Amino acid sequence: MKSDFLDRIFSVTPAKFEELTLDVFRFQAKHSSVYAQYISHLNVDVNSIKSIEQIPFLPISLFRSHRVLVDNDKYEVVFSSSGTTGAESSKHYVKSLAVYEQSFLEGFRIFYGDVSEYCILALLPSYLEREGSSLVYMANRLIADSQNPQSGFFLHNPNELIEQLEQLEANRQPTILLGVTFALLELASKHNLKLKSTIVMETGGMKGRGKELIRSEVHTILKQSLGLSSVHSEYGMTELLSQAYSKGEGVFFTPPWMRIRVRDPYDPFSYLPNERSGALNIIDLANINSCSFVQTDDLGVLHVNGSFEVSGRMDGSQIRGCNLLVL
Repeated sequence: MKSDFLDRIFSVTPAKFEELTLDVFRFQAKHSSVYAQYISHLNVDVNSIKSIEQIPFLPISLFRSHRVLVDNDKYEVVFSSSGTTGAESSKHYVKSLAVYEQSFLEGFRIFYGDVSEYCILALLPSYLEREGSSLVYMANRLIADSQNPQSGFFLHNPNELIEQLEQLEANRQPTILLGVTFALLELASKHNLKLKSTIVMETGGMKGRGKELIRSEVHTILKQSLGLSSVHSEYGMTELLSQAYSKGEGVFFTPPWMRIRVRDPYDPFSYLPNERSGALNIIDLANINSCSFVQTDDLGVLHVNGSFEVSGRMDGSQIRGCNLLVL
């Protein structure tokens, strides 16, 4: 991928977003064989696509059955999803880890500032216990870049985590506790804290661990037990190289190179107006080396200001760890 393309992606402005998105579409329609075959199967003339609304989005299920990659078979890493037992995992063949790192580091900076200002604590047991997690890769890099000796992962040592949090709170050290939902709920069920300097960020993920709860119920429990005024959330998935963030109430915002569209669940080629619930299509321009146009199985609502909420998953879609939480 030419560096000037990447420069355009990570410096894109709202005024230039559609122009760049169309350029990315034409590039991937030519160089991503799986996407090209899908477009051909739809009998879509690439040259006829003149607006974002006309771009075909690749069903996310194809990341389970196909290698979605531009140009050739060279890649640096394969990220895989946390599917249910016996289910085929989704795989993202990442041609350049540098692009992934640029995306999540710049995205974090946009929403939270310099990572070196924080202590990063990661409570991600189900992800650490398997290989190929893009979330673990991101957390590991954030921990390293924080340059804080107290940053780190916590697997099955909740008492050590509590001691760490209490010490950080006593020192008024800004901290981010990034945790999978079921692990945060387990922590909250056993401890009562008053966190003033700590941001608790849930990544979703119940994965059959206990009673299924809607996000508002999860946040209420966490706020009451951990002494929080709000609970933050991260929205990402194996098939994407970018993340959206919520600083409360489950309302997510995207970085400039990522956008959400809401389609009719019963007609994948028809879009719904803002404030109408439907299925989420995601444009992630950082996915320049795979496919930037992903038709997900998540349901949600897009607001007028570009923020969105996730309300569950389409019936019959495969349940994955990062998306099991429903509203």
